[in-house]
Amino acid sequence: MSWGTELWDQFDNLEKHTQWGLDFLDKYAKFVKERLEIEQNYAKQLRNLVKKFCPKRSSKEEEPRFTSCIAFYNILNELNDYAGQREVVAEEIGHRVYAEIMKYSYELKAERKSHLQEGRRAQQYLEMCMKQMDSSKKKFERECREAEKAQQTYERLDNDANATKSDVEKAKQQLNLRTHMADESKNEYAAQLQNYNAEQHKHFYIVIPQVYKHLQEMDERRTVKLSECYKGFADAERKVIPIISKCLEGMVQAAKSVDERRDSQIVVDCFKSGFEPPGDYPFEDYSQHIYRTVSDGTISTPKPEVTRIDPKITMGKAKGKLWLFGKKPKTSSPPCSPGGVYGCTRPYYNMSDRDSGSAVLGKQRGASLRGLKRAGPALEDFSHLPPEQRRKKLQQRIDELNRELQKEIDQKEALNKMKDVYEKSPQMGDPSSLQPKIAETMSNIEKLRTEIQKNEAWLSEVEGKVSQRSERRHSAEANHLVAQGRESPEGSYTEDANQEGRIQTQPPVHTEFDDEFDDDDPLPAIGHCKAIYPFDGNNEGTLAMKEGEVMYIIEEDKGDGWTRARRQNGEEGYVPTSYIDVTLEKNSKGS
Repeated sequence: MSWGTELWDQFDNLEKHTQWGLDFLDKYAKFVKERLEIEQNYAKQLRNLVKKFCPKRSSKEEEPRFTSCIAFYNILNELNDYAGQREVVAEEIGHRVYAEIMKYSYELKAERKSHLQEGRRAQQYLEMCMKQMDSSKKKFERECREAEKAQQTYERLDNDANATKSDVEKAKQQLNLRTHMADESKNEYAAQLQNYNAEQHKHFYIVIPQVYKHLQEMDERRTVKLSECYKGFADAERKVIPIISKCLEGMVQAAKSVDERRDSQIVVDCFKSGFEPPGDYPFEDYSQHIYRTVSDGTISTPKPEVTRIDPKITMGKAKGKLWLFGKKPKTSSPPCSPGGVYGCTRPYYNMSDRDSGSAVLGKQRGASLRGLKRAGPALEDFSHLPPEQRRKKLQQRIDELNRELQKEIDQKEALNKMKDVYEKSPQMGDPSSLQPKIAETMSNIEKLRTEIQKNEAWLSEVEGKVSQRSERRHSAEANHLVAQGRESPEGSYTEDANQEGRIQTQPPVHTEFDDEFDDDDPLPAIGHCKAIYPFDGNNEGTLAMKEGEVMYIIEEDKGDGWTRARRQNGEEGYVPTSYIDVTLEKNSKGS
């Protein structure tokens, strides 16, 4: 199938068809350009959306901790990567499809113009040959008519008796001349006809088929190029599908990582103060100094010394240690500090709200604050925070100090190695020049170790208090039943005699300072763990372990990255949570 043989007489239609092909190519190029702009705008808008909703964190205090927030920010990161892939698609379409189409369209237009000009020249030449043939034909026809007229004139004069011989001779000469001219015109016409037939055959069987063949090849190449662009357009999308699939899979994994129980625990860890719920207020009898007649149905007023013991029992253990910090501190606090928890309102248990118990509780608070002074400066040891928050802050500071200490130790080892190299090769440097730096590093190490020991002492104090808190709470709940009185028939508040006896024989109340030195029973195991990596346990309070070692878990990670574990031999300590594989069990045996 060839245009040259099948469409030899359709030059105008082929010209229109090839023009339509180029117009269609330009139309597709315009489509690709607009699609390219859509992809670019889409990627840009996605990036602006991610930037708008990404957290603007200025400190670690504002870092997201809830699993739902972390999952959302992970989804934003995946969406940002997805936007990047859309930019890749736009770039690929721009370079591989749009640019090539525009370049190819320009080349095809020039090639089509050249082929059409060649076809027009061949057509014009054939038309010129035809005109020459037609002119010689008309001349031959005219000469033949003139010769025929001359012959008729000669025959008429020759048959006329009245005609002179000269007239006849003259008519004969004219006939011979016209006949000769007719013969020449005939020969010329025959030559022109033969030439036109040859040019026409060449035109329709050689020249035009060649021109049409070039046009056909050009149009087929245009079609193939469109097919390649269609495929390239799809390939640009297909190339990014694996990465886009990973982005979508990352979004799904982020959604699966949301843990409502963990978020609830984070709220507890963030806002837990460590205080115990307030106990009952003691009854203070202000009528004991009022003179009145003792009737038969009235029981005597409780003894003063018993009344003094009652608030100690009911409040000394249950309340005196609760609100060590009084009213809200004046300094601003981070979101998870007491100021953040109770900053918008007054403390949960405000002594000033009860005029009747303000004096007793004020004394108890003062006593507790005197015990608190042993911890050190208020801001340095976080004594202005609740116990649980204080423990977390101290643990964070200890971890930071340990990291700084490790850096200083590494620096000291590096300086010592450099000093050894200088001693072995004096040309490389003076060993004495490193001595000031080594001394400074040693001084920093000692300072850091001192600071770590001081903070660990504070942390031990806080952990000791927290470990005894549940026991003190049960003790307070038992003791508050001792102070229950009953109302007399006359309306005066008295205590039962048996209760009074029990109160007087009750053993002395332990102070908070004594509670810190009580011996604790070993904590029960709540699960077990297996060491994934070895840990040297050089720092105080840590537990060394070997890879693959199995130990009991006696305290979960509180969010500081450390888990408390116990060996089979009873040795306890903290190990990094990321170094172990933890399995919590509902019913585990402690060693």
